[in-house]
Amino acid sequence: MAAAMIEVRDIARSFGATHALAGVDVDVPAGSVVGLLGPNGAGKTTLVRILATLLLPDRGTATIDGVDVVRQPARARSYIGLAGQSAAVDETLTGRENLHMVGRLYGLPKAEATRRANDVLERISLTDAADRPVRTYSGGMRRRLDLGASLVGRPKVLLLDEPTTGLDPRTRLDLWAFIRELVHEGATVLLTTQYLEEADELADRIVVIDHGLLIAEGTSDELKARMGGDVLVVSLRDPADLERCAATLSGIAEAPQVDRRGGKVTVPIGDRVGVEVLAEAVRRIDGASLRAADMGIRRPSLDDVFLALTGHSAEEAQNGRDPNEEESPGKSGKSGRKHK
Repeated sequence: MAAAMIEVRDIARSFGATHALAGVDVDVPAGSVVGLLGPNGAGKTTLVRILATLLLPDRGTATIDGVDVVRQPARARSYIGLAGQSAAVDETLTGRENLHMVGRLYGLPKAEATRRANDVLERISLTDAADRPVRTYSGGMRRRLDLGASLVGRPKVLLLDEPTTGLDPRTRLDLWAFIRELVHEGATVLLTTQYLEEADELADRIVVIDHGLLIAEGTSDELKARMGGDVLVVSLRDPADLERCAATLSGIAEAPQVDRRGGKVTVPIGDRVGVEVLAEAVRRIDGASLRAADMGIRRPSLDDVFLALTGHSAEEAQNGRDPNEEESPGKSGKSGRKHK
């Protein structure tokens, strides 16, 4: 395994009585993508803000290419590109002017800032719109411009905090392809996401955190293997029947898991024969007068893994949110870049 470009040890941070991070360890090998997976309030954004030198930890250490982000923040910033949940761009400027401004904030001479802005515009496919005011851009174009701004300084590390939140499927796929290209060229990426599919597609390794604690890590296949086999999935016509369905299926195999957001009950079947479990489930559900919209046996997804680990879906909003989840680094991105 490559040496760790990002190394986090025992990082903790609280906001009053809320423990956003409660002692987290994370390694991101050079030239790889590590997905930081968890629901709203899990502590993902707090960790990104600490790595971006925008927030101090209560304890623990974090380094980027061996540079301590607390003791040497200015040097650490020079290694970082940051893009968050909201595009941190100036709507009154053109796309080209935004990127040129970021280059100047990096301390680049005017000519070099112009050259890099032009290079980035071509890479993010915004050359044709480069001289239009950003207020005329679509949401996807603004997100690409924001990601492009994080590349002007040619960073070793990209911190991407839910960069595809709110994007349409086509734009999300385009950004995935762009991120893969950056990694192929040598970038190291820490990607936070609530989207299971995104972690599955992009991440070499996945770290799952919930309520400020690391609860699992591994490759996508390793995490799925923890389910121990296929799963029975039952979708109901009436979500109010979820708990009754789970009770009905109790004892059929392993403990049922209720996904209220998805309106389904998932049951890991372990080493039982899938057809037998399915037949018994049909009998039980029919006997309980439950109305199933769909049911079947399939391979576990990352969503099943997360549900089994935490008892709730990865996209399910939680009570007691991390205060930093309300204000993503993307919303503070311009100030973060100015300090680099």
